[in-house]
Amino acid sequence: MKTILLGVSGSISAYKSADIANQLVKLGYNVEVIMTQSSTEFITPLTLQSLSKNFVHTDVMQENFPDKINHIELAKKADLFLVAPATANIIGKLANGIADDMLSTVAMALKIEVPKLIAPAMNTYMYQNPVNQRNLRWLKDLGYTEIEPREALLACGDYGKGALATIPDIIDSVTETLNQGSKH
Repeated sequence: MKTILLGVSGSISAYKSADIANQLVKLGYNVEVIMTQSSTEFITPLTLQSLSKNFVHTDVMQENFPDKINHIELAKKADLFLVAPATANIIGKLANGIADDMLSTVAMALKIEVPKLIAPAMNTYMYQNPVNQRNLRWLKDLGYTEIEPREALLACGDYGKGALATIPDIIDSVTETLNQGSKH
């Protein structure tokens, strides 16, 4: 069974991670959810634990087994790393090697060959911001694949590019990426 690490960051779209986790589990994947602290303000870890059937990881300092380092063990298990939704904050951390929470620390510990997908979700102006666009380019240079956001009416009331990609598009990106990897 392939293991997908699903990173959830603090966007209003965090509630959609429940559907993503649920659908991936139904497709037969083992889903390990890693949440930033701010994402827990939008959706509870218990929701994602119930759907993933796994403990949800939120704290880099929580070590449940004295003989294992949690963020290293999670990274070793990964067949694919997905951040959906990805805020400008987590994109900036990942692009610049900042590892100060569970999600960014696990990302730093991933093997280079692990496929990495990132699905941004934020206000249009934040998405278009030159710093965010630079960070996305840097991530692509580091092997990440962007699942581009959609144009839509956003939670803030603006209309533009920044809405999380559709769940079917995200699921398709995951399955296509894993299928490509199994053909080699």
